[in-house]
Amino acid sequence: MAEPGTPPVIGVIGGSGVYEIDGLDDTRWERIGSPFGEPSDELLLGTLDGQMMVFLPRHGRGHRIPPSEVNFRANIDALKRAGVTEIISVSACGSLKEALDPGTFVIVDQFIDRTFARAKSFFGTGLVGHVGMGHPVCSRLGDALEEAATEAGIKTVRGGTYLAMEGPQFSTLAESELYRSWGCDVIGMTNMPEAKLAREAEMCYATVAMVTDYDCWHPDHDHVTVEAIIRVLMDNADKARSLVKGVAPRLADRSLSCVQGCHTALATAIITAPEARDPALVAKLDAVAGRVLRG
Repeated sequence: MAEPGTPPVIGVIGGSGVYEIDGLDDTRWERIGSPFGEPSDELLLGTLDGQMMVFLPRHGRGHRIPPSEVNFRANIDALKRAGVTEIISVSACGSLKEALDPGTFVIVDQFIDRTFARAKSFFGTGLVGHVGMGHPVCSRLGDALEEAATEAGIKTVRGGTYLAMEGPQFSTLAESELYRSWGCDVIGMTNMPEAKLAREAEMCYATVAMVTDYDCWHPDHDHVTVEAIIRVLMDNADKARSLVKGVAPRLADRSLSCVQGCHTALATAIITAPEARDPALVAKLDAVAGRVLRG
């Protein structure tokens, strides 16, 4: 029997332009349904130097969906159904540190979740599960991203805490200063509950946070505007594509499940006794948790 999570299929969640990569072959857009609702968009499937890739525009093509209305559960469930085993999340963020100037990429390793209007778990009444989130990202993916970024000459910082806010409004100055006092490095609106759901779905997950602005705390950059963010985003787009192209071959040769345990996160997570489980919820979780529920 094959190890959980093999062979590797790399999923990329990001902006609409991330998938416009030279060398991406055999591409097709495919709509994959989910019992948790509609994903943000169709999935783009293809191969890059022989490595299977799956891309999902987080906000839909054309950026139609605001952060609070992204169906994170449907997105992760659809990627799981498409065979994805490792997820690279690429997202814009604000900087809470002077040294992290616009254009810097941060390979995040921790999160603080301040969102409040989103479904954050696949589990619920009738089937309770508790996954560990002490180390919420896969360090193996982080290593590969760091190597690829260095090779591509991208200014990158390894490690940092991502404060996930609800949005869609930007922070007040008081909020921004509060998050800085907590030691947070970057702030964004999209990586939670995405990272939590990826862990529940037994998928490796790593975030590349692309700094677009200084939020509102910096005295010389105290007004965050969409125009300024888009200008930096356009500058970052080529770098993001280079990073994805460079990281793919570094993840292609994994022959066993993730040594960090990402692919077996549910092994001891489900607490509800088999006879007490809600059959309807069990059926919805056929992709996310089928490996353990069928066992």
